[in-house]
Amino acid sequence: MRVFTDAEGRSWTADTRAEDSTDYKGRYHLVLEGEGDIQVELTDVRWNSERSARRTIKSMSLVELRRRLGSAIGRGIVSD
Repeated sequence: MRVFTDAEGRSWTADTRAEDSTDYKGRYHLVLEGEGDIQVELTDVRWNSERSARRTIKSMSLVELRRRLGSAIGRGIVSD
């Protein structure tokens, strides 16, 4: 899990979530959670293991996290 702020100063948490599936390839995906129960599930950003997902999220730059968030908001995949 990683906490970051968007360009407007709002706090977000980047984490991973596993899908309930018997197929383990790409089972974990990126989830961004914002203030006020805003949630963005980026199912196109996938990993095979939780360990790999957490390591990647931890190493992502602030610019990368903001870019992915902005892209998701632009595509309209934000849920309350």
